Order: sequence, then structure tokens, then C-alpha cells
Amino acid sequence: MKKWATLAVIAVSGMVLAACGNGNSNTKAATKDDSWAKVEKGKTLTVATSGTLFPSSYYNDKNELNGYDVDVAKEVAKRLGVKVTFKEYNVDGQISSINRGEADFAANDFGLSKERAKKFSLSVPIKYSFDSMIVRKNDDSGIHSLADLKGKKAAGEPNTSYMKIAEKYGATPVTYDNATNDQYLTDVANGRTDVILNDYYLQKMSVAALPAIPVKILEDVYFNANHTGFLFVKEHKALKEKVDETLKAMQKDGSLKKISETYFQTDVSVKPKQEIKETVSPD
Repeated sequence: MKKWATLAVIAVSGMVLAACGNGNSNTKAATKDDSWAKVEKGKTLTVATSGTLFPSSYYNDKNELNGYDVDVAKEVAKRLGVKVTFKEYNVDGQISSINRGEADFAANDFGLSKERAKKFSLSVPIKYSFDSMIVRKNDDSGIHSLADLKGKKAAGEPNTSYMKIAEKYGATPVTYDNATNDQYLTDVANGRTDVILNDYYLQKMSVAALPAIPVKILEDVYFNANHTGFLFVKEHKALKEKVDETLKAMQKDGSLKKISETYFQTDVSVKPKQEIKETVSPD
């Protein structure tokens, strides 16, 4: 079954370089960046993802993990000459896994925001998009603008930027943990919730995948132009550089475009034509 979940903006502490000294000497305890050396030696790239975010990371009808971010990560590993292993977590778990060293990076349509860059190393973009809202088809859930979120029930995973924006505009959060696409959409349709804020392309594909559920994307209420990619521990620059070099080569030779069109029926590896003027901070 195709599945879908939301994204998170989590405040997590990164690793820090430690320094020590005394009155007579200046010594430093430096942290060696062996992030790429470990992957190269072990011949395996371990990637954290959700397996529930259609069409970026989900299980197809053959019970195979695939999706845009998943396939891009697979191609990166192939070009680096290593195997790839995926570990599945909810969004909080993905963040924790890279901080604990259980995964080398996280791939799950993560937004590459300036705020996130303070805590993590971010890959070059693999997807450009903007945000939108899913509402009921028959009455638009009574929503015509972001201001109309006041008093509505917004569905999403806790601690995400989308839920923070909804709450900022006065919506009541209804939280889920790695829920499936059909559960989210059905709850909007039956009135358990009123709205879902998320990435436009993910929402477009999710609604198209389940046409029997009477929901839609609210037209012309778009905000927050953004781009997404992979998340690394702040200090893992060596691995990030290897991955970035590979992603740039994939962009140049058209591989990103080809993978993108497989999952989105359009090229999301380049900036969209829509001009998104409204920017909304979750804070």
C-alpha cells in the first residue's frame, strides 16, 4: 500500500567539537571526520527513511521500498561503489538515528531551511516545491486562506513545521505517528479533521493515488517556496561532499530528472514555474 506521512522540523542537538586546555598549554581535542572513510571501508551506506511518505519513501504493491528519495539514495550508493541499507523510523526517529550514528544520512523529503542548517549538514537540493493544503472536496473545509485555519482541526505528525504553522493560525492539532496516506485523507473527508498542510507535490500525488476519497488541494493558496534533500550530522562533511558531488553529476546527466518524472510526472529537480510570494514562518 502506498503510504504518506508529514515532515518534521526538530530541534536536536548536534555533535560538537570539544576543546580543553590549562594555564600552561593550549591543547585541543579534535573530532576526526571519518564519515566517508567508514562508509568506504564498510562498503555500505545506511540511510534513515520512513517508508510511509508517498511518493518519496513508501512500499509499493509488491511490498518493495521505493520512492523518489529512496531511488536517488540508491543511485548515489551505486555511483559511490557501495551497497545501500535503509532503516525505517518516524521523523523523530530519523533525526535521532543520524545523531546516534545508526544511519549515515536521512532521506525523507527533508526541507533544507536556514534554521535546519544550523543543526545539520544539508545536501544540495534534489527537489524544489512549495506548500499547500488538503481540504474536503464538497465545502473546502470552510477554508479560503491561511487565516481561515482558526478553529479548524489540522492533521499531521507532531513537531512538524506544518503543524506549527497551523497552530500559529489558530488550528487545533490532531497528531498521528507515521500514519498511512489513506488514514490522513479519510479523516479529512469524514470530518475527524479539516485540513492537512504539507508539500504540494506530495499532496498532489497522494490525492491522485486515492481518487475515491473526496478531498482536494485548496487551489491558489500556496506558500513557502522550498527545496528538499538529505540530512547529515553537522560534522560529517567528508561524506556530505561525496554525496553532493554525486548528486550534482546526476543533475547534470539528467538522472535526477528521470527519477523525478517516474514519481511526480514532472521534473521537481528544478524550480517550479509557479511564483510563490507568501512566506510563513512556523515560529
